[in-house]
Amino acid sequence: MASFGTIYKRKRRQPDGIIVEFPTWWIQFYVDGKKVRQSAKTTDRKEALRLLKVRAADVAQGNFLGLGPERIRFRDLAEDLVADYQQHRRSSLPQLVSRLEKHLLRAFGDIRAADFTTRHIERYKQKRLFQGAAFSTIDRELEIARRAFKLAADCDPPRVARVPKFRFYRIENIRTGFLEESNYLTLRDAMPNPERLLLVLGYHTGIRLGVLRQLLWDWVNLEHKRITIPSGVDKNKQPRVVPIYGDMGPYLEMAFATRKATFPQCPYVVQRYGHKVVDISKAWAKGCQAAGLEGLRFHDLRRSAVRNMDRAGVPRDVAMRIIGHKTASMFRRYNIISDRDLDNAGLKLESYRERQQARRQPTDSPSKRVN
Repeated sequence: MASFGTIYKRKRRQPDGIIVEFPTWWIQFYVDGKKVRQSAKTTDRKEALRLLKVRAADVAQGNFLGLGPERIRFRDLAEDLVADYQQHRRSSLPQLVSRLEKHLLRAFGDIRAADFTTRHIERYKQKRLFQGAAFSTIDRELEIARRAFKLAADCDPPRVARVPKFRFYRIENIRTGFLEESNYLTLRDAMPNPERLLLVLGYHTGIRLGVLRQLLWDWVNLEHKRITIPSGVDKNKQPRVVPIYGDMGPYLEMAFATRKATFPQCPYVVQRYGHKVVDISKAWAKGCQAAGLEGLRFHDLRRSAVRNMDRAGVPRDVAMRIIGHKTASMFRRYNIISDRDLDNAGLKLESYRERQQARRQPTDSPSKRVN
């Protein structure tokens, strides 16, 4: 280790000539011929030697980025991540800021990025579990922390030497709720306006609630029976064209007539007194209770639309474009199989077996093998 560097304690001569030695150890080593000095921040000689060994390994592997990154704390990485979200205008920025302020910064804010290890991560997971957080919630929070480290590592020059190993729970928490046609009709009649229009649109198209609330009349073509959603509005940032069919046509026509007679300047398809609808939680809960469907979520309509399209025989690539799924795996995740689907599958299989048995030719006796 002497060939790489050394450890020492700083000294100072007092006005009276006495030399005073400070208790904290420092390390000294060379990188590309340049002398580097760093406080070990410890009075333990073994700990100072351990840090010197770590620096020797970092230099040998090309991971030593200088003392600048050594001073960076998790709080700095979080600020860069927020700035990145703001620059790219990500819709999830409020959730990011909320999770950072409520949990991540309180736990990791003052920790140096260079000192961040799996030990900090595991302690955080234990703490959040004790607080009653769900596995999926903890995973989402840790994904933010990992994203902050990856963003810093991708900088030029990198702001961190490494990205810690994050272990996630990855427990599937997939909802299986959906709405059958008969229940949809009951709920439609029990739901007040404008929530009823949201229900009709959501059930037929699977469009997310946040997008439906932003839906403009400029995007709706009643004559050609199409709704064109421009890029950047939906979660996947891709443009979408969805057909107008079923109940959608009559209810959109009624909404357009109401808007023309009352609030002709309102650009929103779903509006309340000429303003965009913001919160439907109370009306939605009341309507579901009246229809005997307590616990149904609006997002279950998206799952129902996927299954209805699959049952109707709509080609998967077309259905994916309508729903807004980029991958087939996400489409399969939403295509929930119900008891009725299983019963139908059983009937089809039974019918198939009966047809196969009917085709089988009976024989009087087993065929004899000729030796």
